[in-house]
Amino acid sequence: MSSGSLRGFVVPGHVDTERIDLTEDFDPRAFQRGIIAEFRANDGRVGGMFEGYRLCVLTTTGARTGLRRESVLGYFEVGGQPLVVASAMGSDVNPAWYHNVRANPDVVVETGTDTYRATAAVTSGARREALFADVVAQDASMGEYQANTARPLPVVTLTRVRGLGDFLREAHDWLRAELAELRREADRAVDGAGLRQQLRLHCREFCGALEQHHTGEDRGAFPMLAAAHPELEPELTRLGEEHKVVAALQADIRRLTEEYVPGQSDPHRLRAELNRLADELEAHFDYEERTVLGRLNAMGPAPDL
Repeated sequence: MSSGSLRGFVVPGHVDTERIDLTEDFDPRAFQRGIIAEFRANDGRVGGMFEGYRLCVLTTTGARTGLRRESVLGYFEVGGQPLVVASAMGSDVNPAWYHNVRANPDVVVETGTDTYRATAAVTSGARREALFADVVAQDASMGEYQANTARPLPVVTLTRVRGLGDFLREAHDWLRAELAELRREADRAVDGAGLRQQLRLHCREFCGALEQHHTGEDRGAFPMLAAAHPELEPELTRLGEEHKVVAALQADIRRLTEEYVPGQSDPHRLRAELNRLADELEAHFDYEERTVLGRLNAMGPAPDL
């Protein structure tokens, strides 16, 4: 088994083939599966010969088979543009994943801390040259790979496609902003401005939107995730229970705003309940985004609303 057997599999930076048992029994696919498992278990960090490299798992669709194919690649950013290089360790032949993206540019990118759908595009001309120069400045081994072959190493940009997870985060950010405004209005009430009708209406709108959001998750997103990822059952159960806690806090806040009597009711209590809701909701949003956002992005694009 020669080091050439690794080409097209794991290709970031220098691969020290002396540290790999390249016997006849060596299975490069099993080798890569092990690296992918380590990558996913450690938020994108891989030890050994790949320690310190910034990697990604690129999922493509097989050009001939139509099957999902996963490749571990060096992950670069130039001026905020994510990209990968079809180096194949300087082989004279392009790696299989490159042919896959030429046939179907829809890919999924995992960086360890983020997962997103993207459109892959092969660059050319002056743009390719400029990007590759920046890549070599980040990782000199890419220049060495290029020196080993007359084949111009393809530079493939990855343009993020707004996914279901991105849609979820946008909803969370809108709810965060609305709750922050409610808290400011409660602060003004505590400062003596009184509880205005605007705050009551705002509270009704916010609570209605939050209830609709969580109902949609309970009836749509969570069952879809459970079917595709049975291993998420504990996390989805926890999120559903947190929805109940948030709903109880919402009910208390709506009652406080609806029953508020200027000069008699305590605005400090309303502010305290809003602060409590904000803390509970932020913890819930943060946990949800960490556990399911990437998987949602991998499942499909955001709705075009």
